[in-house]
Amino acid sequence: MARQHRPELSSPENDERFLNPPAGQEAPKTAGGKKKKKKKDKEKKAVKQEKQKKEHKPLVFITGASSGIGTETARRFAREGCRLIICARRKERLQALQEELQEKYQVEVIPLSFDIRNYEACKEAWESLDESRQEVDVLVNNAGLAKGFSPIHEGRIEDWETMIDTNLKGLLYITRLISPGMVKRGRGHIINIGSTAGKEVYPNGNVYCATKFAVDALTKAMRIDLYKYGIKVGQVCPGHVETEFAKVRFDWDEEKADIYRGFTPLRPEDVAELIYCLATQPERVNVQDVLVMSKHQAGSNFIDRSH
Repeated sequence: MARQHRPELSSPENDERFLNPPAGQEAPKTAGGKKKKKKKDKEKKAVKQEKQKKEHKPLVFITGASSGIGTETARRFAREGCRLIICARRKERLQALQEELQEKYQVEVIPLSFDIRNYEACKEAWESLDESRQEVDVLVNNAGLAKGFSPIHEGRIEDWETMIDTNLKGLLYITRLISPGMVKRGRGHIINIGSTAGKEVYPNGNVYCATKFAVDALTKAMRIDLYKYGIKVGQVCPGHVETEFAKVRFDWDEEKADIYRGFTPLRPEDVAELIYCLATQPERVNVQDVLVMSKHQAGSNFIDRSH
């Protein structure tokens, strides 16, 4: 200030010009003033980024969306206004889900019907999307199944191939198509759906367990490959969930598929809620692995069926 350093310059006119400079002319900046301005600019930038983040509607790509966990995951994200790409083989179910979500939540939903076991089909479906719809924020690798329940020496080769092609290759195909864009943009989140079968094996679970152990290993390996690009990778590993899983495994034999008898399993929406929870953590947080079971289940072979 003039009066502090050169008192002779102090006058009502000079003080007025210092405190209220003419238009287009700034008051002299002190060191403290520069720091305050820098802090204020930083705060404004943070507020702007947070506002943009809130305005941005994440694009979520979900495989195996025609039933069970996939369907409920689509509903959970749609409820929050997210844009969706839902994938499965059953076209009619996808279209019904699309109509439901668009009508109820007024969100964009794109159904893609293809066989995830076929790489060319995956690629064709992916390339059918325009560039803006290839900027996936969250990939949920949910498609998976079990076929058969036989010891290794009696297993059907076609069942093994179906499980390996769906649970393992399908996950790889979709991830290979979507992850390069995430790397380029320096952001993204991949959530794989594993299983308690990927943590501990059980009798007659041989190949199914092997595919889920592979998902567990891939989740860890993908995280190591991609973390340096700002991409999160995690997994949710549920125990028994009341879906079409058992019916598919036993070729829709209702008696054999009655595996939930005597206890209350998880519901698809329980798992969907966890998937949503992983995807909405603060940017600094990556939940890497979630193991979840019904309170009546303590492990693959430990189920209290007295209920």
